[in-house]
Amino acid sequence: MTAEETKRELMRKRIPWQFWESKAISHFRIKRNISFPATGCQKLIEVNDEQKLHTFYEKRMATEVAADALGEEWKGYVVRISGGNDKQGFPMKQGVLTHGRVRLLLSKGHSCYRPRRTGERKHKSVRGCIVNANLSVLNLVIVKKGKKDIPDSLILLCLVAKRASRIHKLFNLSKDDVRQNDVRQYVVRKPLNKGKKPRTKAPKIHHLVTPCVLQHKCQRIALKKQRTKKNKEEAAEYAKLLATIKKAKGKRQEQIVNRRRLSSLRASTSKSESNKK
Repeated sequence: MTAEETKRELMRKRIPWQFWESKAISHFRIKRNISFPATGCQKLIEVNDEQKLHTFYEKRMATEVAADALGEEWKGYVVRISGGNDKQGFPMKQGVLTHGRVRLLLSKGHSCYRPRRTGERKHKSVRGCIVNANLSVLNLVIVKKGKKDIPDSLILLCLVAKRASRIHKLFNLSKDDVRQNDVRQYVVRKPLNKGKKPRTKAPKIHHLVTPCVLQHKCQRIALKKQRTKKNKEEAAEYAKLLATIKKAKGKRQEQIVNRRRLSSLRASTSKSESNKK
């Protein structure tokens, strides 16, 4: 019976997860997540032999351990225990001096917890900082490299500057050099298509200034000037049209006022004449 089958059986019997570790799991399997900060490489290996992992048992987080027990290829390596997760996914927490699980009240600034609201605190289950056989993944960081390289396929890393100004600083390029030479030739290119036609891939350079970019910039400035000029001309025409409309409206209002005045005078004269008769 595998670990997954055992887990399903325990869930079917409605046994709480707090008591899962006390049940015997017949299949032993622990993963080791080993990282090398000097190169940025990371490797996940699966260990089925418990004898190889006895050197890590009862060790605390941040302890440096010799990795000779993992195999001949790891001879001379020294690794530091940086953390891990148990079979139910609960993480190890530094400072909790136990190899079991505890429930802590965590807030902002604590590891293994990210608050969703300001000032929020929550009870979370975490595992202690002592390594034992109930872990499913153990995170290790290489502190000292051995004689042999890590057994794995070599992947070229393009961990160089991608911004143009930083490439200038990295290779100490002056403004004259930048004008004469393109910055793209200083970027590390990555080969593609094994066994096919050789091709390379380069990362995109941010804030790269080329003649094409300068041409586009000049075009944008010219278009902006054209738009402003056109807007000014249209505004002047509209103001002129508005002035003529306003003038015509004023004349019309004046005509209406004069017409009303004349009609009122006629009405008053006709009334006075009728009164005299």
